[in-house]
Amino acid sequence: MSDLNALIKQFQFERLLKSDTQAKTIALLGRISNEYAIVIIEKSAFNVETLNSHNNTSHLIERISTINSNDVYSWGTALLYQDLEQLPAAKINLIYPATETHVRKYTSQKLHYIRETPEMYQKYVVPYIGTMKGDRIQWVYNILFHGKESESVIYHDKSDEGFVLLPDMKWDNVNLENLYLCCIVNRVDLSSVRDLNGSHAEWLRKVQDKIKTVTNETFGIDPDQLKVFVHYHPSYYHFHLHIVNVHHPGLGDGIAVGKAILLDDIIDNLQLAHDYYEKKTIGFVLGENHGLWQIEGYRKEHSS
Repeated sequence: MSDLNALIKQFQFERLLKSDTQAKTIALLGRISNEYAIVIIEKSAFNVETLNSHNNTSHLIERISTINSNDVYSWGTALLYQDLEQLPAAKINLIYPATETHVRKYTSQKLHYIRETPEMYQKYVVPYIGTMKGDRIQWVYNILFHGKESESVIYHDKSDEGFVLLPDMKWDNVNLENLYLCCIVNRVDLSSVRDLNGSHAEWLRKVQDKIKTVTNETFGIDPDQLKVFVHYHPSYYHFHLHIVNVHHPGLGDGIAVGKAILLDDIIDNLQLAHDYYEKKTIGFVLGENHGLWQIEGYRKEHSS
């Protein structure tokens, strides 16, 4: 395991890639040992369990500077008590060495709404996915087949139709209201929702049922308090599921229309039509930094 603290100390800042005031995150580009590195800093959510265990605010608020007041309303700025384990100020993600693909992903970009036909998928997306396999998703195979991140794994069924369930890097592993898990399937023949057909419906239902059972047993969250969904296009082309607490307030476009598709809807669609995702024109939001937008033919057919 890499020493995150030591790597961050070596980080040489070059420029700001993106700032999201709603999600309260920033992405910074720099270098470590002359290789690109990206640091994502996200302000942490409050740990509700810790706050409920104290009967006064002095544990939380250390200093206040008043801005103004009017009638019953007062407002100001504050320094809050911090604890690295239970009340951290922020969560840090490091991508190192970072590729040009990573840099494009985390850089502010203009967005477009795409209507991807089955013909566009076969002509442009299938070859593109081929370039995003191999070494680009070796980290996925390391988790599935070589025991990487085993200390974080919540559940792992190593059968051909099994999966691994582990915390997503977007979750701080503390606040259950912000619970965010990732399920990566073992089978290597599925890259995205486009590869699914009616023969997968029952398998997907069993996977979802097991995810909800394990999450309930591990974290005490009821099955109807979980959202299970996929992204199209996904951030990497090995079929995986996102699992979040329905109370999660800060997902941004990760759960928005034009990005997320609920697994229940996928299962229903496959039962309605065996080849639903083979024939469907799928609408989604795509940034100009995405590799597909760099394909001239794809851009032209989208706009025609």
